[in-house]
Amino acid sequence: MNIRLKVFSWLVVLVFLAIWVRLGYWQIVRGAELAARAESQHFDSLDIAARRGKIISGDGEVLGGTIDKYLLYIYKPHFSGKTEELVDKLLPFVWREGEIKTEEKEKKEETRKMLMEKLSRESVWESLIKNLSAADRDEIIREIGEIGEIGEIGEIGEIGEIGGLGFEGQPQRFYPEASMSAHVLGFVGSDAAGRPKGYFGIEGYYDRELRGVSGRLRQEKDAGGNPILVGSYQEVEPRPGRDVVLTIDRYVQALVEAELKKALEKYGAAAGEVVIMDPTNGSIIASASFPNYDPNEFGKFDSKVYRNPAISETYEPGSTFKVLVMAAALNEGAVEPETKCDFCGGPVQIGKYLIRTWDEKYRDGVSMSDTIIHSDNTGMVFAGRKLGAEKMVEYLGKFGIGKATGIDLQEEAAPGLREKWGEIDVATASFGQGVAVTSMQMLRAVGAIANGGVVIVPHAAKSILDKGVERRIETKSGDRAVSKKTADAITEMMVGAVVEGEAKFAAPKGYRIAGKTGTAQIPVAGHYDSEKTIASFVGFAPASNPKFVMITKLREPTSSPWGSETAAPLWFSIAKKLLLYWGISPEE
Repeated sequence: MNIRLKVFSWLVVLVFLAIWVRLGYWQIVRGAELAARAESQHFDSLDIAARRGKIISGDGEVLGGTIDKYLLYIYKPHFSGKTEELVDKLLPFVWREGEIKTEEKEKKEETRKMLMEKLSRESVWESLIKNLSAADRDEIIREIGEIGEIGEIGEIGEIGEIGGLGFEGQPQRFYPEASMSAHVLGFVGSDAAGRPKGYFGIEGYYDRELRGVSGRLRQEKDAGGNPILVGSYQEVEPRPGRDVVLTIDRYVQALVEAELKKALEKYGAAAGEVVIMDPTNGSIIASASFPNYDPNEFGKFDSKVYRNPAISETYEPGSTFKVLVMAAALNEGAVEPETKCDFCGGPVQIGKYLIRTWDEKYRDGVSMSDTIIHSDNTGMVFAGRKLGAEKMVEYLGKFGIGKATGIDLQEEAAPGLREKWGEIDVATASFGQGVAVTSMQMLRAVGAIANGGVVIVPHAAKSILDKGVERRIETKSGDRAVSKKTADAITEMMVGAVVEGEAKFAAPKGYRIAGKTGTAQIPVAGHYDSEKTIASFVGFAPASNPKFVMITKLREPTSSPWGSETAAPLWFSIAKKLLLYWGISPEE
Protein backbone atom coordinates (compact mmCIF):
# COMPACT_ATOMS: atom_id res chain seq x y z
CA MET A 1 0.00 0.00 0.00
CA ASN A 2 2.83 2.35 0.90
CA ILE A 3 4.54 1.70 -2.44
CA ARG A 4 1.37 2.57 -4.39
CA LEU A 5 0.93 5.77 -2.40
CA LYS A 6 4.53 6.76 -2.99
CA VAL A 7 4.26 6.11 -6.74
CA PHE A 8 1.04 8.11 -6.93
CA SER A 9 2.61 10.96 -4.95
CA TRP A 10 5.60 11.08 -7.29
CA LEU A 11 3.31 11.04 -10.31
CA VAL A 12 1.38 14.01 -8.92
CA VAL A 13 4.65 15.86 -8.32
CA LEU A 14 5.90 15.09 -11.84
CA VAL A 15 2.60 16.21 -13.41
CA PHE A 16 2.68 19.53 -11.53
CA LEU A 17 6.37 19.91 -12.39
CA ALA A 18 5.59 19.37 -16.09
CA ILE A 19 2.76 21.90 -15.90
CA TRP A 20 5.04 24.39 -14.15
CA VAL A 21 7.79 23.92 -16.76
CA ARG A 22 5.29 24.31 -19.59
CA LEU A 23 3.83 27.48 -18.10
CA GLY A 24 7.34 28.85 -17.64
CA TYR A 25 8.12 28.07 -21.28
CA TRP A 26 4.99 29.91 -22.44
CA GLN A 27 5.53 32.89 -20.15
CA ILE A 28 9.30 33.31 -20.35
CA VAL A 29 10.57 31.77 -23.58
CA ARG A 30 7.56 32.46 -25.80
CA GLY A 31 5.92 35.18 -23.77
CA ALA A 32 6.60 38.06 -26.14
CA GLU A 33 5.56 36.05 -29.20
CA LEU A 34 2.30 34.86 -27.65
CA ALA A 35 1.48 38.32 -26.36
CA ALA A 36 1.93 39.70 -29.87
CA ARG A 37 -0.32 36.97 -31.29
CA ALA A 38 -2.96 37.72 -28.69
CA GLU A 39 -2.73 41.40 -29.52
CA SER A 40 -3.18 40.68 -33.23
CA GLN A 41 -6.32 38.66 -32.41
CA HIS A 42 -7.88 41.67 -30.67
CA PHE A 43 -6.91 44.45 -33.08
CA ASP A 44 -6.74 45.20 -36.81
CA SER A 45 -4.26 47.83 -37.93
CA LEU A 46 -3.53 49.88 -41.05
CA ASP A 47 -0.24 51.66 -41.71
CA ILE A 48 -0.38 55.31 -42.82
CA ALA A 49 2.53 56.28 -45.09
CA ALA A 50 4.73 59.12 -43.85
CA ARG A 51 5.39 62.11 -46.06
CA ARG A 52 8.80 61.49 -47.63
CA GLY A 53 11.45 64.17 -47.24
CA LYS A 54 12.35 66.37 -50.20
CA ILE A 55 15.51 66.16 -52.29
CA ILE A 56 16.65 69.72 -52.93
CA SER A 57 19.30 70.97 -55.39
CA GLY A 58 22.22 73.07 -54.24
CA ASP A 59 20.46 76.20 -55.52
CA GLY A 60 17.28 75.49 -53.56
CA GLU A 61 14.97 73.85 -56.11
CA VAL A 62 13.05 70.65 -55.42
CA LEU A 63 14.31 67.71 -57.48
CA GLY A 64 12.39 65.03 -55.60
CA GLY A 65 9.20 66.02 -53.82
CA THR A 66 5.80 64.75 -52.80
CA ILE A 67 2.41 65.46 -54.29
CA ASP A 68 -0.76 65.04 -52.27
CA LYS A 69 -3.13 62.25 -53.11
CA TYR A 70 -6.09 61.38 -50.93
CA LEU A 71 -7.88 58.31 -49.64
CA LEU A 72 -11.63 58.68 -49.07
CA TYR A 73 -12.69 56.50 -46.16
CA ILE A 74 -15.77 55.88 -44.04
CA TYR A 75 -15.92 55.48 -40.26
CA LYS A 76 -19.17 53.59 -39.87
CA PRO A 77 -20.03 54.36 -36.22
CA HIS A 78 -20.55 57.99 -37.34
CA PHE A 79 -22.25 57.22 -40.68
CA SER A 80 -25.89 58.38 -40.82
CA GLY A 81 -26.61 58.68 -44.54
CA LYS A 82 -28.24 56.44 -47.12
CA THR A 83 -25.89 53.88 -48.61
CA GLU A 84 -27.39 53.89 -52.12
CA GLU A 85 -27.40 57.66 -52.34
CA LEU A 86 -23.75 57.82 -51.29
CA VAL A 87 -22.80 55.18 -53.88
CA ASP A 88 -24.46 57.24 -56.64
CA LYS A 89 -22.34 60.23 -55.66
CA LEU A 90 -19.05 58.32 -55.46
CA LEU A 91 -19.46 56.05 -58.48
CA PRO A 92 -18.08 58.52 -61.10
CA PHE A 93 -14.87 58.96 -59.08
CA VAL A 94 -14.20 55.24 -58.83
CA TRP A 95 -14.94 55.01 -62.56
CA ARG A 96 -12.09 57.33 -63.41
CA GLU A 97 -9.59 55.55 -61.20
CA GLY A 98 -7.61 52.36 -61.80
CA GLU A 99 -8.27 50.09 -64.72
CA ILE A 100 -11.95 51.06 -65.27
CA LYS A 101 -11.88 53.26 -68.36
CA THR A 102 -15.04 52.30 -70.28
CA GLU A 103 -18.72 52.95 -69.60
CA GLU A 104 -19.93 49.44 -70.20
CA LYS A 105 -22.98 48.65 -68.13
CA GLU A 106 -21.42 45.50 -66.66
CA LYS A 107 -18.37 47.36 -65.45
CA LYS A 108 -20.54 50.04 -63.94
CA GLU A 109 -22.61 47.43 -62.14
CA GLU A 110 -19.46 45.70 -60.84
CA THR A 111 -18.20 48.98 -59.49
CA ARG A 112 -21.52 49.70 -57.81
CA LYS A 113 -21.50 46.25 -56.18
CA MET A 114 -17.95 46.77 -54.93
CA LEU A 115 -18.91 50.03 -53.20
CA MET A 116 -22.12 48.58 -51.81
CA GLU A 117 -20.22 45.61 -50.40
CA LYS A 118 -17.72 47.87 -48.65
CA LEU A 119 -20.47 50.00 -47.17
CA SER A 120 -22.62 47.02 -46.13
CA ARG A 121 -20.07 44.69 -44.52
CA GLU A 122 -19.69 44.59 -40.74
CA SER A 123 -16.62 46.75 -40.23
CA VAL A 124 -15.69 49.93 -38.41
CA TRP A 125 -13.50 51.50 -41.12
CA GLU A 126 -13.40 51.03 -44.91
CA SER A 127 -11.28 52.50 -47.68
CA LEU A 128 -13.58 53.73 -50.47
CA ILE A 129 -11.46 55.49 -53.13
CA LYS A 130 -7.66 55.76 -53.34
CA ASN A 131 -5.29 58.15 -55.14
CA LEU A 132 -7.68 61.07 -55.42
CA SER A 133 -6.25 64.39 -56.54
CA ALA A 134 -6.96 67.58 -54.62
CA ALA A 135 -9.40 68.56 -57.39
CA ASP A 136 -11.21 65.21 -57.06
CA ARG A 137 -11.37 65.66 -53.31
CA ASP A 138 -12.95 69.11 -53.64
CA GLU A 139 -15.44 67.84 -56.22
CA ILE A 140 -16.50 64.98 -53.94
CA ILE A 141 -17.11 67.48 -51.17
CA ARG A 142 -19.30 69.54 -53.49
CA GLU A 143 -21.23 66.46 -54.58
CA ILE A 144 -21.78 65.24 -51.05
CA GLY A 145 -22.68 68.76 -50.04
CA GLU A 146 -25.99 68.22 -51.81
CA ILE A 147 -26.72 65.54 -49.20
CA GLY A 148 -25.69 67.54 -46.17
CA GLU A 149 -23.74 70.58 -44.97
CA ILE A 150 -19.96 70.36 -45.40
CA GLY A 151 -17.61 70.48 -42.45
CA GLU A 152 -13.82 70.62 -42.14
CA ILE A 153 -11.82 68.33 -44.44
CA GLY A 154 -9.96 65.40 -43.01
CA GLU A 155 -11.66 64.89 -39.65
CA ILE A 156 -13.86 61.88 -39.00
CA GLY A 157 -17.57 62.71 -39.35
CA GLU A 158 -16.96 66.20 -40.72
CA ILE A 159 -18.34 65.86 -44.26
CA GLY A 160 -21.99 66.77 -44.26
CA GLU A 161 -24.88 65.59 -42.17
CA ILE A 162 -24.34 62.00 -43.30
CA GLY A 163 -21.15 61.98 -41.20
CA GLY A 164 -18.44 59.32 -41.06
CA LEU A 165 -16.62 60.34 -44.26
CA GLY A 166 -13.11 61.71 -44.24
CA PHE A 167 -9.95 62.10 -46.29
CA GLU A 168 -6.56 60.69 -45.39
CA GLY A 169 -3.49 62.08 -47.16
CA GLN A 170 -1.61 59.60 -49.36
CA PRO A 171 1.65 61.29 -50.36
CA GLN A 172 3.24 60.11 -53.62
CA ARG A 173 6.78 60.72 -54.89
CA PHE A 174 7.14 63.21 -57.71
CA TYR A 175 10.18 64.41 -59.69
CA PRO A 176 9.46 67.86 -61.21
CA GLU A 177 12.42 67.70 -63.60
CA ALA A 178 11.41 64.23 -64.90
CA SER A 179 14.54 62.46 -66.20
CA MET A 180 17.02 65.21 -65.28
CA SER A 181 19.47 63.96 -62.63
CA ALA A 182 17.73 60.56 -62.69
CA HIS A 183 20.88 58.58 -61.95
CA VAL A 184 21.73 60.86 -59.03
CA LEU A 185 18.22 60.81 -57.57
CA GLY A 186 17.12 57.17 -58.01
CA PHE A 187 13.43 56.47 -57.42
CA VAL A 188 10.89 55.27 -54.84
CA GLY A 189 9.34 51.84 -55.34
CA SER A 190 7.96 49.28 -52.90
CA ASP A 191 9.64 46.70 -50.71
CA ALA A 192 8.50 43.07 -50.31
CA ALA A 193 5.81 44.17 -47.84
CA GLY A 194 4.47 46.86 -50.18
CA ARG A 195 5.92 49.77 -48.20
CA PRO A 196 7.57 52.72 -50.01
CA LYS A 197 11.33 52.25 -50.36
CA GLY A 198 14.07 54.22 -52.10
CA TYR A 199 16.22 52.52 -54.71
CA PHE A 200 19.49 53.67 -56.30
CA GLY A 201 21.15 57.07 -56.03
CA ILE A 202 20.17 59.45 -53.24
CA GLU A 203 16.76 57.80 -52.71
CA GLY A 204 18.45 54.49 -51.94
CA TYR A 205 21.46 55.76 -49.97
CA TYR A 206 19.50 58.16 -47.77
CA ASP A 207 16.29 56.10 -47.60
CA ARG A 208 16.26 56.02 -43.78
CA GLU A 209 16.57 59.80 -43.60
CA LEU A 210 13.97 60.46 -46.29
CA ARG A 211 11.26 57.93 -45.52
CA GLY A 212 10.10 59.14 -42.09
CA VAL A 213 8.05 56.98 -39.71
CA SER A 214 4.70 55.54 -40.75
CA GLY A 215 1.57 56.21 -38.73
CA ARG A 216 -1.12 53.65 -37.87
CA LEU A 217 -4.86 53.25 -37.60
CA ARG A 218 -5.89 50.60 -35.03
CA GLN A 219 -9.35 49.17 -34.29
CA GLU A 220 -10.50 46.54 -31.79
CA LYS A 221 -12.22 43.35 -32.95
CA ASP A 222 -14.06 40.47 -31.26
CA ALA A 223 -13.17 36.77 -31.03
CA GLY A 224 -14.82 36.12 -34.38
CA GLY A 225 -12.62 38.73 -36.07
CA ASN A 226 -15.46 41.25 -36.45
CA PRO A 227 -14.87 44.91 -35.53
CA ILE A 228 -16.35 46.06 -32.23
CA LEU A 229 -18.34 49.16 -33.16
CA VAL A 230 -17.97 50.68 -29.70
CA GLY A 231 -14.44 49.30 -29.24
CA SER A 232 -11.11 51.05 -29.12
CA TYR A 233 -10.10 53.10 -32.17
CA GLN A 234 -6.64 54.71 -32.24
CA GLU A 235 -4.76 56.79 -34.78
CA VAL A 236 -1.00 57.49 -34.59
CA GLU A 237 0.09 60.33 -36.87
CA PRO A 238 2.97 59.60 -39.27
CA ARG A 239 6.26 61.50 -38.81
CA PRO A 240 7.57 63.05 -42.04
CA GLY A 241 11.05 62.29 -43.36
CA ARG A 242 14.02 64.63 -43.40
CA ASP A 243 15.00 66.69 -46.44
CA VAL A 244 18.31 66.06 -48.23
CA VAL A 245 20.06 69.06 -49.81
CA LEU A 246 22.37 68.18 -52.71
CA THR A 247 25.56 69.71 -54.02
CA ILE A 248 24.10 69.52 -57.55
CA ASP A 249 23.80 72.84 -59.39
CA ARG A 250 20.61 72.71 -61.52
CA TYR A 251 21.97 75.04 -64.20
CA VAL A 252 25.17 73.03 -64.58
CA GLN A 253 23.22 69.77 -64.54
CA ALA A 254 20.91 70.99 -67.32
CA LEU A 255 23.90 72.27 -69.31
CA VAL A 256 25.77 68.98 -68.98
CA GLU A 257 22.78 66.88 -70.03
CA ALA A 258 22.12 69.07 -73.07
CA GLU A 259 25.78 68.95 -74.17
CA LEU A 260 26.00 65.21 -73.62
CA LYS A 261 22.89 64.58 -75.70
CA LYS A 262 24.33 66.64 -78.55
CA ALA A 263 27.64 64.75 -78.34
CA LEU A 264 25.93 61.36 -78.46
CA GLU A 265 24.17 62.37 -81.66
CA LYS A 266 27.18 64.12 -83.19
CA TYR A 267 29.64 61.30 -82.57
CA GLY A 268 27.18 58.41 -82.90
CA ALA A 269 27.99 57.01 -79.45
CA ALA A 270 25.96 54.26 -77.78
CA ALA A 271 26.20 55.80 -74.30
CA GLY A 272 27.91 58.59 -72.44
CA GLU A 273 28.76 60.07 -69.06
CA VAL A 274 29.83 63.42 -67.65
CA VAL A 275 30.66 64.02 -63.99
CA ILE A 276 31.88 67.31 -62.51
CA MET A 277 33.33 67.65 -59.01
CA ASP A 278 34.82 70.38 -56.83
CA PRO A 279 38.32 68.96 -56.16
CA THR A 280 38.71 70.92 -52.92
CA ASN A 281 35.84 69.27 -51.07
CA GLY A 282 34.49 66.42 -53.23
CA SER A 283 31.12 68.05 -53.96
CA ILE A 284 29.47 66.62 -57.08
CA ILE A 285 28.34 69.64 -59.10
CA ALA A 286 26.71 67.66 -61.90
CA SER A 287 26.45 64.05 -63.01
CA ALA A 288 24.75 62.91 -66.21
CA SER A 289 24.55 59.54 -67.94
CA PHE A 290 22.69 58.39 -71.03
CA PRO A 291 20.64 56.36 -71.67
CA ASN A 292 18.62 57.25 -68.59
CA TYR A 293 14.99 57.07 -67.43
CA ASP A 294 12.14 59.04 -65.86
CA PRO A 295 11.92 58.18 -62.13
CA ASN A 296 8.24 59.23 -62.17
CA GLU A 297 7.55 56.24 -64.43
CA PHE A 298 10.52 53.98 -63.77
CA GLY A 299 8.43 50.86 -64.37
CA LYS A 300 8.17 51.72 -68.07
CA PHE A 301 11.95 51.48 -68.55
CA ASP A 302 14.36 48.57 -68.81
CA SER A 303 15.81 47.92 -65.34
CA LYS A 304 19.30 47.92 -66.88
CA VAL A 305 19.22 51.73 -67.05
CA TYR A 306 18.50 52.18 -63.32
CA ARG A 307 22.13 51.86 -62.25
CA ASN A 308 24.35 54.92 -62.51
CA PRO A 309 27.15 53.83 -64.89
CA ALA A 310 29.52 56.48 -63.49
CA ILE A 311 29.73 54.53 -60.23
CA SER A 312 28.62 51.01 -61.19
CA GLU A 313 30.16 50.23 -64.60
CA THR A 314 33.85 49.45 -65.00
CA TYR A 315 36.07 50.08 -68.00
CA GLU A 316 39.73 50.17 -68.94
CA PRO A 317 40.67 53.87 -68.77
CA GLY A 318 43.37 53.92 -71.45
CA SER A 319 45.66 56.93 -71.63
CA THR A 320 43.90 59.00 -68.94
CA PHE A 321 45.47 56.52 -66.51
CA LYS A 322 48.95 57.61 -67.56
CA VAL A 323 48.85 60.71 -65.37
CA LEU A 324 48.43 58.56 -62.24
CA VAL A 325 51.32 56.22 -63.05
CA MET A 326 53.55 59.14 -64.05
CA ALA A 327 52.63 61.00 -60.85
CA ALA A 328 53.61 57.92 -58.84
CA ALA A 329 56.96 57.62 -60.65
CA LEU A 330 57.68 61.34 -60.12
CA ASN A 331 56.73 61.23 -56.45
CA GLU A 332 58.88 58.17 -55.82
CA GLY A 333 61.86 59.84 -57.53
CA ALA A 334 62.02 57.07 -60.13
CA VAL A 335 61.94 59.65 -62.94
CA GLU A 336 62.04 63.43 -63.43
CA PRO A 337 60.01 65.43 -66.00
CA GLU A 338 63.08 65.62 -68.26
CA THR A 339 64.23 62.01 -67.79
CA LYS A 340 64.60 60.42 -71.23
CA CYS A 341 63.53 56.97 -72.31
CA ASP A 342 66.47 54.91 -73.61
CA PHE A 343 64.46 52.29 -75.54
CA CYS A 344 61.62 54.29 -77.12
CA GLY A 345 62.94 54.36 -80.68
CA GLY A 346 60.62 51.49 -81.64
CA PRO A 347 58.07 48.98 -80.32
CA VAL A 348 58.87 47.34 -76.96
CA GLN A 349 59.04 43.54 -76.84
CA ILE A 350 57.90 41.86 -73.61
CA GLY A 351 57.81 38.09 -73.94
CA LYS A 352 55.44 37.30 -76.80
CA TYR A 353 53.85 40.77 -76.68
CA LEU A 354 54.86 43.79 -78.75
CA ILE A 355 53.88 47.18 -77.35
CA ARG A 356 53.41 49.96 -79.89
CA THR A 357 52.49 53.63 -79.75
CA TRP A 358 48.93 54.58 -80.66
CA ASP A 359 50.03 56.48 -83.79
CA GLU A 360 52.94 54.20 -84.76
CA LYS A 361 55.33 57.13 -84.28
CA TYR A 362 58.42 56.49 -82.15
CA ARG A 363 60.45 59.18 -80.41
CA ASP A 364 63.92 58.01 -79.46
CA GLY A 365 64.92 59.57 -76.13
CA VAL A 366 61.42 60.95 -75.44
CA SER A 367 61.22 62.83 -72.11
CA MET A 368 58.63 62.03 -69.46
CA SER A 369 56.92 65.38 -70.10
CA ASP A 370 56.64 64.61 -73.81
CA THR A 371 55.46 61.10 -72.96
CA ILE A 372 52.35 62.64 -71.39
CA ILE A 373 51.98 65.35 -74.04
CA HIS A 374 52.11 62.88 -76.93
CA SER A 375 50.56 59.98 -74.97
CA ASP A 376 53.53 57.74 -75.77
CA ASN A 377 52.94 54.13 -74.66
CA THR A 378 56.60 53.16 -74.84
CA GLY A 379 57.57 56.11 -72.64
CA MET A 380 55.01 54.95 -70.10
CA VAL A 381 56.47 51.42 -70.15
CA PHE A 382 59.79 53.04 -69.27
CA ALA A 383 58.21 54.98 -66.36
CA GLY A 384 56.41 51.84 -65.17
CA ARG A 385 59.63 49.83 -65.15
CA LYS A 386 61.42 52.53 -63.19
CA LEU A 387 58.58 52.58 -60.66
CA GLY A 388 58.27 48.80 -60.31
CA ALA A 389 55.28 46.57 -59.63
CA GLU A 390 55.30 46.91 -55.84
CA LYS A 391 55.35 50.70 -55.85
CA MET A 392 52.82 50.89 -58.68
CA VAL A 393 50.31 48.88 -56.68
CA GLU A 394 51.04 50.97 -53.59
CA TYR A 395 50.42 54.29 -55.38
CA LEU A 396 47.34 53.08 -57.21
CA GLY A 397 45.95 52.21 -53.80
CA LYS A 398 46.80 55.70 -52.54
CA PHE A 399 44.88 57.18 -55.48
CA GLY A 400 41.90 55.00 -54.55
CA ILE A 401 42.11 52.64 -57.50
CA GLY A 402 40.77 49.22 -56.54
CA LYS A 403 38.59 50.66 -53.76
CA ALA A 404 35.10 52.14 -53.53
CA THR A 405 35.16 55.93 -53.53
CA GLY A 406 32.63 56.06 -50.70
CA ILE A 407 30.28 58.37 -52.59
CA ASP A 408 26.81 58.68 -51.06
CA LEU A 409 24.96 57.09 -53.97
CA GLN A 410 23.59 53.55 -53.79
CA GLU A 411 24.97 50.70 -55.92
CA GLU A 412 28.61 51.77 -56.22
CA ALA A 413 30.94 49.11 -57.65
CA ALA A 414 34.52 48.67 -56.48
CA PRO A 415 36.65 46.78 -59.05
CA GLY A 416 39.75 45.41 -57.36
CA LEU A 417 43.33 45.25 -58.56
CA ARG A 418 44.96 42.02 -59.72
CA GLU A 419 46.86 40.04 -57.07
CA LYS A 420 49.86 38.99 -59.16
CA TRP A 421 51.77 41.46 -61.31
CA GLY A 422 54.13 40.28 -64.00
CA GLU A 423 56.29 42.44 -66.27
CA ILE A 424 53.59 42.62 -68.94
CA ASP A 425 50.97 43.61 -66.35
CA VAL A 426 53.07 46.55 -65.14
CA ALA A 427 53.70 47.59 -68.75
CA THR A 428 50.07 47.54 -69.88
CA ALA A 429 48.78 49.13 -66.66
CA SER A 430 51.21 52.02 -67.20
CA PHE A 431 49.10 53.10 -70.19
CA GLY A 432 45.70 52.10 -68.79
CA GLN A 433 45.07 48.60 -70.09
CA GLY A 434 44.49 45.48 -68.01
CA VAL A 435 43.15 47.54 -65.10
CA ALA A 436 39.47 48.32 -64.38
CA VAL A 437 38.08 51.54 -62.92
CA THR A 438 34.82 53.45 -62.69
CA SER A 439 34.44 57.00 -63.93
CA MET A 440 34.08 58.18 -60.32
CA GLN A 441 37.35 56.51 -59.35
CA MET A 442 39.18 58.25 -62.18
CA LEU A 443 37.56 61.59 -61.34
CA ARG A 444 38.55 61.32 -57.68
CA ALA A 445 42.12 60.29 -58.51
CA VAL A 446 42.67 63.20 -60.91
CA GLY A 447 40.92 65.45 -58.38
CA ALA A 448 43.76 64.63 -56.00
CA ILE A 449 46.23 66.02 -58.55
CA ALA A 450 44.07 69.13 -58.92
CA ASN A 451 43.97 69.90 -55.18
CA GLY A 452 47.67 69.36 -54.51
CA GLY A 453 47.84 65.63 -53.85
CA VAL A 454 45.09 64.69 -51.35
CA VAL A 455 42.34 62.18 -52.14
CA ILE A 456 38.86 63.48 -51.21
CA VAL A 457 35.74 61.35 -50.76
CA PRO A 458 33.15 62.54 -53.33
CA HIS A 459 29.64 63.32 -52.11
CA ALA A 460 26.36 64.37 -53.74
CA ALA A 461 24.56 65.54 -50.57
CA LYS A 462 25.46 68.73 -48.75
CA SER A 463 23.22 68.60 -45.68
CA ILE A 464 20.19 67.04 -43.98
CA LEU A 465 17.28 69.24 -42.90
CA ASP A 466 15.15 68.12 -39.95
CA LYS A 467 12.38 70.51 -38.89
CA GLY A 468 14.38 73.49 -40.08
CA VAL A 469 17.63 72.41 -38.40
CA GLU A 470 20.48 71.82 -40.85
CA ARG A 471 23.06 69.09 -40.31
CA ARG A 472 26.01 69.58 -42.65
CA ILE A 473 27.66 66.56 -44.25
CA GLU A 474 31.35 66.85 -43.53
CA THR A 475 33.99 66.60 -46.23
CA LYS A 476 36.06 63.45 -45.77
CA SER A 477 39.71 63.52 -46.80
CA GLY A 478 41.68 60.40 -47.45
CA ASP A 479 45.44 59.93 -47.49
CA ARG A 480 47.86 62.10 -49.39
CA ALA A 481 48.59 60.32 -52.66
CA VAL A 482 51.49 62.50 -53.82
CA SER A 483 53.30 65.63 -52.66
CA LYS A 484 52.27 69.15 -53.65
CA LYS A 485 55.48 69.37 -55.71
CA THR A 486 54.58 66.22 -57.63
CA ALA A 487 50.98 67.39 -58.16
CA ASP A 488 52.28 70.68 -59.59
CA ALA A 489 54.72 68.87 -61.89
CA ILE A 490 52.11 66.48 -63.32
CA THR A 491 49.69 69.41 -63.67
CA GLU A 492 52.20 71.18 -65.94
CA MET A 493 52.54 68.01 -68.02
CA MET A 494 48.73 67.89 -68.38
CA VAL A 495 48.64 71.54 -69.38
CA GLY A 496 51.20 70.70 -72.06
CA ALA A 497 49.01 67.81 -73.22
CA VAL A 498 46.13 70.28 -73.78
CA VAL A 499 48.27 72.94 -75.46
CA GLU A 500 50.32 70.62 -77.69
CA GLY A 501 48.32 67.39 -77.79
CA GLU A 502 45.93 66.01 -80.38
CA ALA A 503 42.90 67.81 -78.92
CA LYS A 504 44.41 71.31 -78.87
CA PHE A 505 42.08 72.44 -81.68
CA ALA A 506 39.07 72.26 -79.34
CA ALA A 507 40.55 73.90 -76.23
CA PRO A 508 39.12 77.29 -75.14
CA LYS A 509 41.56 80.10 -75.86
CA GLY A 510 43.09 82.07 -73.02
CA TYR A 511 42.64 79.48 -70.27
CA ARG A 512 45.24 77.20 -68.69
CA ILE A 513 43.56 73.79 -68.63
CA ALA A 514 45.12 70.55 -67.39
CA GLY A 515 43.80 67.43 -69.06
CA LYS A 516 44.44 64.10 -70.70
CA THR A 517 42.64 62.14 -73.40
CA GLY A 518 42.02 58.43 -73.31
CA THR A 519 41.07 55.85 -75.94
CA ALA A 520 40.62 52.31 -74.72
CA GLN A 521 39.62 49.20 -76.60
CA ILE A 522 36.76 47.20 -75.12
CA PRO A 523 37.68 43.72 -73.86
CA VAL A 524 35.34 41.04 -75.24
CA ALA A 525 35.62 37.30 -74.45
CA GLY A 526 39.33 37.37 -73.64
CA HIS A 527 40.43 39.74 -76.40
CA TYR A 528 39.97 43.38 -77.43
CA ASP A 529 37.33 44.42 -79.94
CA SER A 530 39.17 45.72 -83.00
CA GLU A 531 36.63 48.47 -83.74
CA LYS A 532 34.76 49.52 -80.60
CA THR A 533 36.38 51.91 -78.13
CA ILE A 534 35.65 53.96 -75.03
CA ALA A 535 36.75 57.56 -75.55
CA SER A 536 37.36 59.75 -72.51
CA PHE A 537 38.89 62.98 -71.30
CA VAL A 538 39.64 63.98 -67.72
CA GLY A 539 40.99 67.28 -66.52
CA PHE A 540 40.55 70.41 -64.42
CA ALA A 541 40.44 74.18 -64.82
CA PRO A 542 41.83 76.71 -64.26
CA ALA A 543 45.03 74.72 -63.85
CA SER A 544 46.56 77.05 -61.25
CA ASN A 545 43.45 77.23 -59.01
CA PRO A 546 40.96 74.57 -60.12
CA LYS A 547 37.27 75.39 -59.85
CA PHE A 548 36.26 71.95 -61.08
CA VAL A 549 37.53 68.58 -62.21
CA MET A 550 35.52 66.83 -64.93
CA ILE A 551 35.45 63.52 -66.77
CA THR A 552 33.66 62.95 -70.09
CA LYS A 553 33.24 59.46 -71.50
CA LEU A 554 31.63 58.18 -74.71
CA ARG A 555 31.08 54.51 -75.35
CA GLU A 556 31.54 53.21 -78.90
CA PRO A 557 31.61 56.50 -80.83
CA THR A 558 31.22 55.82 -84.57
CA SER A 559 32.42 59.11 -86.06
CA SER A 560 35.92 58.54 -84.68
CA PRO A 561 37.32 56.05 -82.16
CA TRP A 562 39.70 58.60 -80.62
CA GLY A 563 39.12 60.47 -77.37
CA SER A 564 40.88 63.52 -78.81
CA GLU A 565 38.19 63.84 -81.51
CA THR A 566 35.09 63.01 -79.43
CA ALA A 567 35.32 63.10 -75.62
CA ALA A 568 37.82 65.98 -75.54
CA PRO A 569 35.70 68.41 -77.65
CA LEU A 570 32.73 67.57 -75.41
CA TRP A 571 34.83 68.34 -72.32
CA PHE A 572 36.04 71.66 -73.73
CA SER A 573 32.55 72.67 -74.85
CA ILE A 574 31.18 72.21 -71.34
CA ALA A 575 34.26 73.75 -69.69
CA LYS A 576 34.01 76.95 -71.74
CA LYS A 577 30.39 77.49 -70.64
CA LEU A 578 31.23 76.66 -67.01
CA LEU A 579 34.09 79.16 -66.89
CA LEU A 580 31.78 81.88 -68.23
CA TYR A 581 28.99 80.85 -65.82
CA TRP A 582 31.34 81.20 -62.85
CA GLY A 583 32.73 84.48 -64.16
CA ILE A 584 36.28 83.19 -64.62
CA SER A 585 38.10 85.38 -67.11
CA PRO A 586 40.74 84.13 -69.56
CA GLU A 587 44.26 84.30 -68.17
CA GLU A 588 46.82 86.62 -69.63
